[in-house]
Amino acid sequence: MSDIKNVGSDEEHAHPTYEKGVVEDVLDPLEDNEVFKKTHDGVDFRTVNWPRASVIFLKVIFATGVLSIPSAMYSLGAVGGALSVIGWGALNTYTAVIQGNFRNSHAGCHSIADMAGVLAGTVGRELCGGLFLIAYVLCAGSGIIGVSTGLNALSTHATCTVWWSFIATIVIAGLASFRKFQQIGWLTWAGFVSIFVAVFIVVIAVTTRDRPAAAPQTGPYELGYHAIAYPTFQAGIVASATIFVSSAGTSAFLPVISEMRQPKDYKKALYVCMALVNAAYLAFSLVVYKWCGSWVASPSLGSAGPTIKKVAYGVGLIGLIVSAVLYLHVAAKYLFVRILRNTHHLQQNTMVHWVTWLSCTFGLCSLSFILAEAIPIFNYLIALTGSVCFAPLAIALPGALWLYDYSHYRSGTLGQKAMYWAHWFLPALGAFLCIGGTYGVVQEIIDAYAAGTIGGAFSCADNSGST
Repeated sequence: MSDIKNVGSDEEHAHPTYEKGVVEDVLDPLEDNEVFKKTHDGVDFRTVNWPRASVIFLKVIFATGVLSIPSAMYSLGAVGGALSVIGWGALNTYTAVIQGNFRNSHAGCHSIADMAGVLAGTVGRELCGGLFLIAYVLCAGSGIIGVSTGLNALSTHATCTVWWSFIATIVIAGLASFRKFQQIGWLTWAGFVSIFVAVFIVVIAVTTRDRPAAAPQTGPYELGYHAIAYPTFQAGIVASATIFVSSAGTSAFLPVISEMRQPKDYKKALYVCMALVNAAYLAFSLVVYKWCGSWVASPSLGSAGPTIKKVAYGVGLIGLIVSAVLYLHVAAKYLFVRILRNTHHLQQNTMVHWVTWLSCTFGLCSLSFILAEAIPIFNYLIALTGSVCFAPLAIALPGALWLYDYSHYRSGTLGQKAMYWAHWFLPALGAFLCIGGTYGVVQEIIDAYAAGTIGGAFSCADNSGST
């Protein structure tokens, strides 16, 4: 299967025009219609090499999953949870390969929305673009919750949680306003090391305790550890959506490809990222679940007691901030390119360029803040994002992309026919997870409000369990 295909539509052959900017002459067909040109006059976005891209991918994927998977293990059991981590990780890696191949073989695709446009025209592009924005605005919202939880833990809830969330919002919006992925590259290194070390501290700490920190410290108690669990549909689908979304943010990789020096090196960065992420998810979550059982905290950094919680959040706070910064940057970059594409403002330091860019970052971060305060439970926000947004973006749409490119397999050899019909499973699975997962998460949110587990919107209550 070639990664470079002949595209036939006028739209795909159309070349973006720029009123200004010296663009290098290129012979490589992959360079012919890149959104960002290699330019000597203006802003050169094409500065990311593949090792840097792999670290950006790592930071996009790693933080939220490692904080939410241990609690999902309780619903599925150790065996079911481990198989779910491996299965979803493998599937998300494969669909990321499909997206990268499609992006590199269809001229002018900057985002997953552009790919949907190839399939379904303007309507498909706009619907998918809206879904993409919602997905990463919600992800940034989960990052705001994570940062506010960390600040509450470090300060022992010294002030209203809404204020911590507001401070987190300002910091995240400010850092996300660096225009190029290369410029925030140093943050990704610091963020990845930060969250990895924080989780490692918690993993070691939980194994040194006689019983989980959240469990009764005297008398008998039930750990809640099961090799095989038998969850209800509601609990099982929410846990599955939580594990799925932990490695499903691969649509965020596509805008990064547009800023790579060599977009064809994308798969190198992808394989390094997904191998490390899924190995870490599997090891860390199984250890935490084995020692904490049903008493695991959400986010999991609070699972080893108040002292270790402060240490873990102190070390991991940078990582939590950087995760939200990347989610916001990806969403803002999509909207920025969508507004200024095919104008000279895209790569020139004009007033329109800067006003548009800062409006995208601070405007979208404000929406993330509002959503984070409306759904202030970390795991529910993560699972809802997975069901509503990433099931279509990371499963159903990549399946449709493959079927579009390889439609001739339907009448090909026996093996090609088998591959063609097997890929119809992806849109069907995406639809099932979207509908079933959304139902399960919404019902759990309703139950949590009814039980008083969730306070009201914009609540000042401590979300770290420190008081």
